Amino acid sequence: MRIASVVGARPQFIKAAPVSREIRRHNEELLIHTGQHYDDLMSDVFFRVLDLPEPDYNLEVGSGTHARQTGEMLMRLEEVLVDEKPDAVLVYGDTNSTLSGALAAAKLHLPVCHVEAGLRSFNRRMPEELNRVVADHLSTLLFCPTETSVENLKKEGIEKGVHLVGDVMYDVALASAQEARKRDILHRLGLAPKGYVLATVHRPASVDDRAPLASILRAFGECGEPVVFPAHPRTRGRMREFGLDAHVPSNVRIIDPVDYFDFLALLIGSRKVATDSGGVQKEAYFFGVPCVTLRDETEWIETVEDGWNAVVGTDTGDIVHALRNFNPRGTKSKSFGDGHAAEKIAALLETIR
Repeated sequence: MRIASVVGARPQFIKAAPVSREIRRHNEELLIHTGQHYDDLMSDVFFRVLDLPEPDYNLEVGSGTHARQTGEMLMRLEEVLVDEKPDAVLVYGDTNSTLSGALAAAKLHLPVCHVEAGLRSFNRRMPEELNRVVADHLSTLLFCPTETSVENLKKEGIEKGVHLVGDVMYDVALASAQEARKRDILHRLGLAPKGYVLATVHRPASVDDRAPLASILRAFGECGEPVVFPAHPRTRGRMREFGLDAHVPSNVRIIDPVDYFDFLALLIGSRKVATDSGGVQKEAYFFGVPCVTLRDETEWIETVEDGWNAVVGTDTGDIVHALRNFNPRGTKSKSFGDGHAAEKIAALLETIR
């Protein structure tokens, strides 16, 4: 059996690593990198540290508007899928790579299999929400990380092919924790354990307009403690464009993106996390680090229900208040699986035969 796996962004490389290993135990995998994240620090380094095989194809689409990027991916993916004739196409998450992979496969009448199916923020202004909804409605197999995601699909009339497998990022986090704790990045950066806030900001709603990005940076400056900010290249570009790079608060330390193990080490060592990333919200939950989410909603409602995630938006005062005062009282009772999601996904893919 031949599975074409489509990846293109940092979170997808992380999710694909354990699934790829399991697929290749008994079947053939064709790994297609769309090139959505193309900077070495956001792409190649993740393939290396996670032992993800070199992609069979790199479509080198790069950045652009949503329409241009998605259209380029769709055209190039179609050519590859026509030539390679896989038995099914596996897509991950909610990026433009996810949408393009699902559309290209469906139009060629190839089964679409979606890892992280059923997530909903219920905000159709988010491009990620549109991507995940379309991918789910085109999918033959839907691999859900939580009970909530299964229920979301049921409400949309999707019940066939739905499987609760757990979260592959939980698989990776469990397997990576020991290596992450060996990393010396706190020492290299001169950081005291639990003596700083870790920040990540990259979503279009946070960085594509000056006002929310300026508000977030101002909040970091006013929170009263060191903030370590591994900045996405796109975020840095927006900061330059908006003239914010010259006014970064003195307590905010902007660093280049780091590899997965260094990032986990930074997260585990932090007192609190401030992020607009879905994946980081979960990673904070897995390791018991309080999370302040810089969005108006989250698809990972379980982290909020358990009291470990405060969703505060981009208002400066709200962010500062949460960074200073939010203290989880939850028990982390929500299930993200048993650490074997990748094995279950690989086994279910074989049912397509």
